[in-house]
Amino acid sequence: MNILYDSAKTKIKGTFKRYIKKVIFAQTDTIMAIEKKEYSNGEITVVWQPKMCIHSAVCFRGLKSVFDPLKRPWVNIQGATTEQIVMQIEKCPSKALSYYYNNAQDNLSQNQEDTNIAQSQDKSIKIEVLPNGPILVQGNVTLKHGEEEKETKATTYLCRCGASKKKPYCDGSHKNINFEG
Repeated sequence: MNILYDSAKTKIKGTFKRYIKKVIFAQTDTIMAIEKKEYSNGEITVVWQPKMCIHSAVCFRGLKSVFDPLKRPWVNIQGATTEQIVMQIEKCPSKALSYYYNNAQDNLSQNQEDTNIAQSQDKSIKIEVLPNGPILVQGNVTLKHGEEEKETKATTYLCRCGASKKKPYCDGSHKNINFEG
């Protein structure tokens, strides 16, 4: 009896995951037409630029109370403290999520803090091949793709499965094709 129950539970869990992926990726084309969305709690404004998003899911895996792709609007700026939101946004590998303080004085102090952090950070670059997933590149790098386009990012995920629609960046497609490597 337990074997049947466990089997049914696993099947339902897998079906639910596939449903979630379909909902998220089905909405991607519609969302990509949006240039930028802003969400404010009075203290900070969260800026989301869907065309930059690589769908790594770092945002909603890390702070589900704020970032939930199954809800509309998908950003609930009241779902956590400003500090928690800022910490999660800073983990966004594509920088599709960013923020600014609504108070000009807060922006000046944040800019000074960012400058101090940048000056003290190690200049090394870390490249890690993630199991059955993308290549994680951490550090300040310039990536040239196409004829003229250059982008400098502190952290990014590069596709290695070949299925990404946002090459050279990973968009999570490796999960849909069950990439192993």
